[in-house]
This record gives sequence, C-alpha cells and structure tokens, in this order.
Amino acid sequence: MDESRGVRRSNIRLRVGARRREYLTKRILDIVIAVPLLVMLAPVMALVAVCITLDDRKGGIFYRSRRVGRAGREFPMLKFRKMRDGAIGPALTAASDERFTRIGSFLARTKLDELPQLVNVIRGDMSLVGPRPEDPLFVALNPDGFADVLRSKPGVTGLTQLAFAKESRLLNRPDRVEFYVAHLLAQKASIDRLYTEQRSIAMDLRILAWTALAVFTGVDVSVDRRSGALSVRRRPPPQPDTATPVATEEVNA
Repeated sequence: MDESRGVRRSNIRLRVGARRREYLTKRILDIVIAVPLLVMLAPVMALVAVCITLDDRKGGIFYRSRRVGRAGREFPMLKFRKMRDGAIGPALTAASDERFTRIGSFLARTKLDELPQLVNVIRGDMSLVGPRPEDPLFVALNPDGFADVLRSKPGVTGLTQLAFAKESRLLNRPDRVEFYVAHLLAQKASIDRLYTEQRSIAMDLRILAWTALAVFTGVDVSVDRRSGALSVRRRPPPQPDTATPVATEEVNA
C-alpha cells in the first residue's frame, strides 16, 4: 500500500514538474516572439493610430474589451477602436456592422485591430497561442463548458481563432447574439477544450505557422474537430438554387 501511494505521488510530481516546464517554455516563447513583433510593427501601429484619430477625433485610439482569462480571471483585452464614439448595440460585431468607422471596417477585415494584444501577451494576460478569450456574459451562459478551457491562458491565435476566422460574416444577421449562443458558442468551447487537452509547444508552433500562412496568403484554415489537425479548407462547389443559409457551411465546418 505504501509503495503504491509513493508511486502515485511520484507520478503526480512528475506531471506537475512537466507542466511547470511547459508553462515556463511557453512564457519564454511568448516574450521572445511578442517583443520583437511589437517593435517591428510599431510603425504600422502608429499609422493605424493616426488613421483612427483622423477618422473619428471624438473617441480614443484603443478599446479595452473585458474578457475571461486563465482560472476565470477577467482582464481588459486591448484592441484598436473600430466603432464610432458612443456606439451602442450587440456585444458581437458583424462584417458590415453599421457602427464601424471608415477605418474600423478595414481594421476588422484585416484583423489589424488585434495587434495591441501583443501588449497583453507581454503583460502575461494572454499567450500568443491559446483559447480565444470570451466575453464574461457568454462564459456565464455555459460555465461547465468553459471550465476546462479556462485552465489555459487565452491566446491571440489558436484552433478556434483559425476555425472561425470568418465569424463576422456569419454574424451578418439581425439575431446575431441569439445565433452565436445557439450555434457557435458551444462549438468554440469544444475546440478550445481540445486545445487544452492536447496543448504542447510543438502544437503551438504549428498553430503559429498556420496563422502566418493564413495572414500572408489569405487561405482559410480547417481544424479537425477530433484531432486538432490543421489543413487548407476546401470549399464545396456552389450549388444552384440553394436555400441553405449563408452560415451553414462554416458553422458545420
């Protein structure tokens, strides 16, 4: 009995030690990549800041969006401001959101609004790769579904971010919040749980490579819902006279 208990304790210590080493390696990787990226992209970010100011002088340059991070801790996720000052409405944005400023529509389409999240990475609120940080209101709707997800630090990119890169197109509908909760929220949590179960430095490097490919070539990335394998999304040929809603293909992808 004592020998068996000792073996279990030894195995637990080994697992804890492995997790600590993984966390430290991941943190070093975040800093080594995020700091040079932030320096390299500083001129682009400065230009974006000027464009935002000229487009709408009433609002600020940045928007701080409340998100749920590791262990359920909330933090302000930084983005470049895309909406008019004082804009109100749903917590989700659509591709043709009427609240966008002129530059805001471009920022949303190109994902340039996400660049300030490199600051979140350096601060330690986020990682380069991880589950997409979700709004507290949506996490509260499915706390059990997000329990495992919140074991990992949220990421700027990840399996869910790649799988739902065109999410704003799916939300081009008047009932966007209801549609998101009914059709997308559980799917995103499921993919994020898959990442949490399988996460490794090698997996993070693959996700970063596929993210770079998507950003620089514009390809759509497909995520296997069982294995997390990544590949180029192959779209079926258009069907004439179809009554299928615009969102169906990507929701079930």
